[in-house]
Amino acid sequence: MKNDKRISELRRDLVSGTWVAFSTRRKYKPDARKDAPKVSDNTDDPKDCPFCKENIDAQGQEKDTLTYLDKKGDWTIRVFPNKFPILSIGDNTLGKRDEGPFEVMNGLGYHEVLVTANHRKNFPDLNILQIAEVFEAYQERYVALMNKRSIKYISIFKNYGKSAGASIVHPHSQIVAMPIIDPDVARSLNGSAKYFQTHRQCVHCVMLEWEKERGERIIFENEDFIVLCPFVSRVSLETRIYPKRHLSYFERITVEQKLSLAEAVKFALGKIKYNLKDPDYNMFLHTAPCDGQPYDHYHWHLEIFPKTNIWGGLELSTGMEVCSVLPEEAAKLLRK
Repeated sequence: MKNDKRISELRRDLVSGTWVAFSTRRKYKPDARKDAPKVSDNTDDPKDCPFCKENIDAQGQEKDTLTYLDKKGDWTIRVFPNKFPILSIGDNTLGKRDEGPFEVMNGLGYHEVLVTANHRKNFPDLNILQIAEVFEAYQERYVALMNKRSIKYISIFKNYGKSAGASIVHPHSQIVAMPIIDPDVARSLNGSAKYFQTHRQCVHCVMLEWEKERGERIIFENEDFIVLCPFVSRVSLETRIYPKRHLSYFERITVEQKLSLAEAVKFALGKIKYNLKDPDYNMFLHTAPCDGQPYDHYHWHLEIFPKTNIWGGLELSTGMEVCSVLPEEAAKLLRK
């Protein structure tokens, strides 16, 4: 690993225009082990867990970027640089250049891991205040990273289960600050902007009003947030969490909204855990970029993708998702 001089590089596809990250350090991740346990099995030994209290200081991690403590002085949340980063700080220059017909630049950015203290407790098992504290930590790190040099977008996500990309069983999330706007968010931003230009309305607000009138795909709502299975779900049993008010920027979330969001997240992931027999899943944030451009037309939200199926030839060859469960049936199942 020490011989990897080029830790990360971004290359732009000449046809699609999207960027792809090449990170040589990722090949050393723990999930290279064939016997790595499934996260939801909880069969691993905490004594061997690199994120547990007894071991985390012995892992040679760099200094924490953020630590939350309880009244006894024990840590509840720790955030630190990922040992196997997708992007790296490097020499703080993007080094944009042409290689033949292709655009290339250095993989400049920040990749951090957020770890909660309890080895067994994921979001459905935490209380509302504990979940709100996680979102407070997300917000604090987001604000700290958004003004770093060359950063345009910050991705916050949680992988639960080996099939969702989690290499360590212990509950954790990841924060990646990057010099590009990722392709999925870029498509969402472009669609939102186009709809606003035509209708002078937020497309997500329009969808939410329509969903509230019908109610058949809504799973949960409180004063500030609504949880639903979208009419055009991208995967079976996809779940989204939206602010009810039009809000573009996650980093501006208030204390009261964090508590409401924590309630919505606990409900959604609890229903997924108990009604779907604890599947692996990915949960990620979509929010307006931090590149200095106005995105008032956008509406931030969380997306949860249970891993209930694997892409086959049609999905890979066409990019068209195929769902085996109608969102109306998914919502009915998750409301149980």
